[in-house]
Amino acid sequence: MDKKPAKGRYIETLLRSPKTVFSTRDIALLWGEKGGNNPRRRLSSYVKNGKLVRVHRGIYAKDKNYDRFELATRIYTPSYISFETVLTRTGVNFQYYGNIFAASYITREIEVDGQKISFLRMKDYVLSNTIGIEHVNDVATATKERAFLDRIYISKDYHFDHLDVLDWDKVFDILPIYRNKRMSKKVKEYFEDYKKNKTL
Repeated sequence: MDKKPAKGRYIETLLRSPKTVFSTRDIALLWGEKGGNNPRRRLSSYVKNGKLVRVHRGIYAKDKNYDRFELATRIYTPSYISFETVLTRTGVNFQYYGNIFAASYITREIEVDGQKISFLRMKDYVLSNTIGIEHVNDVATATKERAFLDRIYISKDYHFDHLDVLDWDKVFDILPIYRNKRMSKKVKEYFEDYKKNKTL
C-alpha cells in the first residue's frame, strides 16, 4: 500500500500524476486509502473549489483538457480503444466518426461531457488477451490489425476502405485469440480480396 500523502498534500499527489483522468479506485491507490467517506468528502471539496473536475460518476479530471481516450478506458475497466476510432486514424477506413469506440465487457453507448462513447462487448478471453494492444500515456489502444479483427468479430459483414495498410502477418498472428471459425473464414476472404486487388 502506498504511503498516505501528508495532510494538505492530497491534491498535489493527483496533479503530479501523469494521468489526466482518475477513477475513485485510482485515487484511493494514489492516496493509500482503502475507501470510506474521507476520500469522497475530500474529492467533493476539490470539485467545489475548482481544483478537480467531476466528468462522470466516480471519474475525475485535473481540468477540462483531459484525454478523452483516457476517460473512455476509465469508465469501464478492462477496456481499450479500438474499432472505427483506430481504423479511421490509421487509414484503414476513411469515414470519420465523432464517437469514441472501445472494446469492453459490456455493450453500451453513453455521453460524457458532450462526447459519445460506444462500448462493444468482447468475450473475456478476447478482452484479457493483450496481443495487438499498445499502452501509451495510460491509454490501452488496439493496433490497426487488432481493431480490424475486433470489428470483424462484432460485425458479420463490414466494408473496409483500404486493407493495404494492414500487416497481414500480424493479422494472422492475432486471429487465433478469437476462437471463431466464422471469423477465420471471413478474414481469409478479406485477405484474398486484398491480394486480388493488389495484382489488378
